[in-house]
Amino acid sequence: MAEPKIVPILLAGGSGTRLWPVSRDAMPKQFLPLVGERSTFQQALTRVSDPDLFAPPIVLTAHKFRFFARAQAEELGIDATIVLEPQRRDSGPAIAAGAAFARHADPEALVLVLAADHVIQDAALFRTACRAGREATAKGYLVTFGIPPTAPKTSYGYIKVGRPLGPDSCYAVETFVEKPDAETAARYVAAGYLWNSGNFLFRADTLLVELASWAPAMAQAAATAVTRAKVDLGFVRLDFEAFAQAPQQSIDYALMEKTTRAAVVESRFRWSDIGNWDAVFTAAAADDAGNALFGPVATFDVKDCLIRAERHLTVALGVRDLLIVTTPDAVLVLPRTRAEEVKSVVATLKAQGHSEATEHRHSWRPWGHADRVDLGDRFQVKRLVVSPGAQLSLQRHFHRAEHWVVVRGTAEVTIGDARHIVHENESIFIPIGTVHRLANPGRIPLEVIEVQTGSYLGEDDIVRLEDKYQRS
Repeated sequence: MAEPKIVPILLAGGSGTRLWPVSRDAMPKQFLPLVGERSTFQQALTRVSDPDLFAPPIVLTAHKFRFFARAQAEELGIDATIVLEPQRRDSGPAIAAGAAFARHADPEALVLVLAADHVIQDAALFRTACRAGREATAKGYLVTFGIPPTAPKTSYGYIKVGRPLGPDSCYAVETFVEKPDAETAARYVAAGYLWNSGNFLFRADTLLVELASWAPAMAQAAATAVTRAKVDLGFVRLDFEAFAQAPQQSIDYALMEKTTRAAVVESRFRWSDIGNWDAVFTAAAADDAGNALFGPVATFDVKDCLIRAERHLTVALGVRDLLIVTTPDAVLVLPRTRAEEVKSVVATLKAQGHSEATEHRHSWRPWGHADRVDLGDRFQVKRLVVSPGAQLSLQRHFHRAEHWVVVRGTAEVTIGDARHIVHENESIFIPIGTVHRLANPGRIPLEVIEVQTGSYLGEDDIVRLEDKYQRS
């Protein structure tokens, strides 16, 4: 009898503010290429694409990230089921809902829960660990993947290993412990504890039975949210009211630290949660001076630094052990030892009203993306890129007019009841209050320079009359 295929569930709804200014609420780290050419979400999808071992994946993400998740999966040719969390409730409710959804499709589903923002660099060793864990799940265990520590990190939880459960590096969990201080972390490493990777393998029915014992409100809320879920534009939308009843807790706190069925596979693959910029530095390839460099960077007498630049040349001279990140609208410089503090810095920036804390100058849309080029009193200039076959909503503005100049491709522009074809090096004007739409009927990306003029240029001055993406 063939072994059951493993159903991957990718958790892709977080915000990742410790990796600001690259990762922000509007586009979090899992959808960005932080280590390698593809996003960590795409790397995770690729990791579970072996059809002999894995079933098609389920992705749990937030409403505002749904089109990013779909587009990045489709770019890889992967048919993922995308399930939308109505609100962030931590990993416990998300995993519970994913398990309930998988069980609804297959009562005997074997589920692999992966964080979409983690980096795993040894695919073959990862698959070996999954096969080892599968044997323990058949005995009713909830399996996590433990990583032998390379240093006494204080940013990870730890696992104390218990008795062996089989020949394949699988053990009962004696204790889960929270993130320790430096002295305690060193003691854990010396005692043979493992890092807790936060990735899991279990039968869906086992997880839900255990959750019903230890966190019944969470189990019930997740089950009801799945039962009442609706399909919307191909996305599975969990029921808002039911999901909101789930306690906001991590799966470790809600279940794994309490259950007697926890097991751990001692895993040999290289792993990082890339939870801060120092973790990105550790996971990245370094040059002879120990520097991890990304983008247009020049260094002179620089050692053991991460320098990441987007667009603008970033030059460093005579510095050591720094993290330097530049984007078109923000620059971050800090010692590697203080990488964990970026989250609190971002919270302060939000409280002070800095839009850069949450929004990118470069913004992604279901139809493509937009980049703010300039902003002044009563004017704003943007570069719009519309994907082939895509279109913006039919809309009007009450406080601004727009002038569009096509620089690449062919635009189909609706103004009132008329439609216009606008070619490269041609332009068109949209008066204030006029109903209009921009579409790309061609086979190459459409690039348009948009000049907005008016008394108010905020993004909330948009009245959408018709939108294929069902935005409000």
